[in-house]
Amino acid sequence: MGREMKGKHSALKEHLLSVPSEIYGERYTDHILELYKLYVEMADRISSRRQTANSFFLTINSAIVALVGYVNLASDQNAAAFLFYALVAIAGMMLAYLWYRLVLSYKQLNSGKFKVIHAIESMLPLRLYDAEWTALGRGKDPNLYKPFTHIEILVPWVFFFIHAIVLILSLYLVFKPTA
Repeated sequence: MGREMKGKHSALKEHLLSVPSEIYGERYTDHILELYKLYVEMADRISSRRQTANSFFLTINSAIVALVGYVNLASDQNAAAFLFYALVAIAGMMLAYLWYRLVLSYKQLNSGKFKVIHAIESMLPLRLYDAEWTALGRGKDPNLYKPFTHIEILVPWVFFFIHAIVLILSLYLVFKPTA
């Protein structure tokens, strides 16, 4: 572990440890281990919630695309239909952006949780998550590990651009010059 990383662990460890072991008592290490287990479980739950959120947004965006039938946009010939498509496209773009922000938020939350997990592990006999992270090149070598977030963050943008294209096409068809 590099010098900079050890410094970060030390600073985080200071925040973690509120009572020295001599004052806390004989169950100090047992309680650290129990809290560590609970914290790792909470990190896993965050990942589950993240996946549920992704499924929700994927379903909503897919339903918008399927139910509104964007592919039939050009066949409708009245301004009200085009404006409806434009409003639905704006709503879809907003949902896609919110989805993107949620993915970023979960990424930041998970990153913070794993920093705390690594700091706790520095007080335990084994540092399993830190060893795993080291084995994966600490996320710096895409041949060893490509974070799911790199792919996950693209999906909302795909839907955003689908909705944006529909919005532009809808507005063009409403306001197109007549010959």
